[in-house]
Amino acid sequence: MPRRQDDDDDEERPLLRCDADLASQYSEDSCATRQIEFGPDDEENPKAWSGRKKMTNVAIIALMAILSPLASSMFTPGISQIARDLHTDEQKVIATTTGFVVMLGVGPLVLAPFSETFGRRTLYICCFSIFTLLQAGSALSPNIGTLVAVRAISGFFGSVGLANGGGTISDMYDPSERAGIFGWYLLGPLLGPTLGPLFGGIIVSRLGWRWIYWVLTIVCAINTAIGCFLLRETYAPVLLGRRKAHLQNEAGKSTKIHFQGEDERPLSMKLRASMKRPFVIFVQPIVLVMSSYQALIFGTTYSIYTNMQKIYSDAPYNLNSEQIGLLYLGPGLGFLTAVRFLVPRIDTVFNKLTAKNEGQSLPEFRLPLANVGSILIPASLFWFAWTVQYRVHWVVSIAATYFYGVGQVVVFNAVQNYYIDSFSQYAASAIAGGSVFRSLVGGLVPLFAPQLFDKVGYGWGISCFGFVAVLIAPSPLLFYYFGGRLRERFQLKF
Repeated sequence: MPRRQDDDDDEERPLLRCDADLASQYSEDSCATRQIEFGPDDEENPKAWSGRKKMTNVAIIALMAILSPLASSMFTPGISQIARDLHTDEQKVIATTTGFVVMLGVGPLVLAPFSETFGRRTLYICCFSIFTLLQAGSALSPNIGTLVAVRAISGFFGSVGLANGGGTISDMYDPSERAGIFGWYLLGPLLGPTLGPLFGGIIVSRLGWRWIYWVLTIVCAINTAIGCFLLRETYAPVLLGRRKAHLQNEAGKSTKIHFQGEDERPLSMKLRASMKRPFVIFVQPIVLVMSSYQALIFGTTYSIYTNMQKIYSDAPYNLNSEQIGLLYLGPGLGFLTAVRFLVPRIDTVFNKLTAKNEGQSLPEFRLPLANVGSILIPASLFWFAWTVQYRVHWVVSIAATYFYGVGQVVVFNAVQNYYIDSFSQYAASAIAGGSVFRSLVGGLVPLFAPQLFDKVGYGWGISCFGFVAVLIAPSPLLFYYFGGRLRERFQLKF
């Protein structure tokens, strides 16, 4: 008979024990219902893996999370070249970003729930393989219609790293140590759009715009191949489900084996429930408001990035594509600074507040540092807007993007960790629900931003984003004090 938990606390396999509610109905030797769970040093428990094994998984998914946003903006230095080559106008070329970014938000609505049904690894490998092939399709596009369509579809499959990365990290790390690791992973969605124009500018000026997608094809193929060999499954219900199937086969029909939190409904019912989950989570006040904050950041970022070429190629700057690409290092350095020095403090503050609260942690303990970003974002937007409007030396305006980058990272990390702690087991669905509005705004706003800038100028145009940032800035502070009550009032049932 398999040993019970109290027989050996150091067992290195998932434990098999009598269900407490039914044990009294049977003798110890004939317990008909047994429950499995991970032991403290279980080699299949992702939280018990070595640091090296965890970081291998994080590195692979982090690269996926960088490559898809990288693809969203990498073509921007070649907008005019693409328009000439495909005999279209620049506004239609910008629409390729809209389709990509919108689908980058829609994809998680499907892929995140699927990962909570079939497991993370399967989704990563299958979806990123398709994403890789679609980069080659973009390189071969004969007209703008094909390019828009292929990029939109590739955005859907490329979202897999963004959809499931937070859930994967939550699977492997305890809350007390998660924020620091999550900060490096979250560089992907932020650093990708920033580095894209830098690399794209070099490729466009030397090889032509089609080589942007050939380079992406090669890099994505390498990452997918590495994932096939080294990426491991992390979702506990899937891992315990596999163990249950093995043990059930050995125990026979006389013994029923299960695990805590198991969903024994038919697959069709589980899929229906999982597909509704991100939508249910999205309409929660916490996610609705904080995703609006992220949407503002995404819409602002892509509106500025898609207009950088126009801003800095005109007098008095007169910079070429490669030089403009280097300007994106401004926000990029801000990202790195925040991840190195500020993001780890999210865990520090979380742990200190937990200790003061008699060891009881609350998701709201993730939010204090978000207030730093709430100040930096509007301040840096006003700074950038008016230095560009009055054509001040480019160093001054790019310095503003550095602080904008710091603010972005702090807000994104605090909010994403808040989602994970608030919706724990369904972290992937929570992040997916939050990403929808963010990506829709990030994809659609840049279509209208050029008309806004032409009509009122960069000063008032970019300041419009700054004014909205001021209005929404108090949200982290308000949720810190009232978030707990909202979570109690709007409890989720799946």
